[in-house]
Amino acid sequence: MNDHITTSIVVAAAQNRTIGKNNDMPWHLPEDLKRFKRLTSGHPVIMGRKTYQSIFDRLGKALPGRDNIVITRQANFDADGYVVSSVKDAIEKAKNLAKEKQLDEIFVIGGAQIYSETLPLTDRIHLTEVLETIDGDAFFPELDDGDWKREVAEDDCNADGYRFITLNRIQP
Repeated sequence: MNDHITTSIVVAAAQNRTIGKNNDMPWHLPEDLKRFKRLTSGHPVIMGRKTYQSIFDRLGKALPGRDNIVITRQANFDADGYVVSSVKDAIEKAKNLAKEKQLDEIFVIGGAQIYSETLPLTDRIHLTEVLETIDGDAFFPELDDGDWKREVAEDDCNADGYRFITLNRIQP
């Protein structure tokens, strides 16, 4: 039913796969945040409860201009958006919303556990590769290079210590 809708991960990760520390990003990269907004605006975004709470704490609200879908096992969790209890339900909800809006992509935006659970279901990864090793307590799962075709974006920001990469799943 929703086969034409791409499931994508958006993530910034250090070379040691660090994506967070103390429920926050351990860097501030304005161009990465602009890219994130450009990619995800108007689309359904899937996240775990801790990621949602981190965004809410920072912005005072859910991500604007997007359908926020929060995965949590906490009964009665209140979020500005949709609350579901599983990755399967989140992807189904996101694809239904995308289909209603005639969109061709949904986005998974974290955190570590949600990335691990959605990775096998992901078609594309929009990666900001931070070109250093950074201390953290949340990590992106290891990728099997045989599963992904890596493309460095034309707007590579290597001089600033990071670069934008798109990884597309290699179809068997």
